[in-house]
Amino acid sequence: MWQQNLILETSPVEQKITEKLLKWSDFSGTDLSGMDLRSLYLKGINLIGTNLSNSNLSGLLLNESNFSGSNLVAANLREADCREANFFEANLVDADLTKINLCGGFMWKVKLGRANLFAASLCEADLSEADLSQSNLAEASLIGANLVRANLMRANLGGARLVEANLTQANLLGADLRGASLCGADLSEANLFGANLWGANLTDVKLHNTIMPDGTVEQGEQILCPALINMSR
Repeated sequence: MWQQNLILETSPVEQKITEKLLKWSDFSGTDLSGMDLRSLYLKGINLIGTNLSNSNLSGLLLNESNFSGSNLVAANLREADCREANFFEANLVDADLTKINLCGGFMWKVKLGRANLFAASLCEADLSEADLSQSNLAEASLIGANLVRANLMRANLGGARLVEANLTQANLLGADLRGASLCGADLSEANLFGANLWGANLTDVKLHNTIMPDGTVEQGEQILCPALINMSR
């Protein structure tokens, strides 16, 4: 691919020019697996269907880029700026997303199983129907995030901020929510069976047909008050 040749074969001076030209470029369908891309400026770039498995994108400015359908298995995106990026149906299984900024990102049906999202910023992100099973979301910010029908089975959400998040029909079976803040979150029809909510703040959480940690079902609509915030399995 010509884009790959540009990255690998240019001189330092040409590389600087290339970095500027890469803005809004099209890398769709390109094989960039295992490559170190940290020197590039990739804001708004088209990476639809691109193979980025095991690649290094840490610290990069990637906001508004399109990763739809891309393969990012085991990729390194630590501290990358991916605000408002499109990850529709992208595969990020086992990826390192520590402290990444994904605020406002479109991540519908994204695969994030076993991904490391420690202290990630996901405020207002659309993670509906996303697979986050066994992922590490400890200390992550998910304020106002859309997690409708998301799979968070056995995910680590310890200390995470899920204020006003929409978790309707989310699967939180066996999830670790110790010390998490779920103030005003919507847990209608969510599955919390076996989840650990010790020390979690559930003030004003909405419950409706919600499966509780002990397996009981909260049938009617209920808003939890501060007196009920310490729930553990």
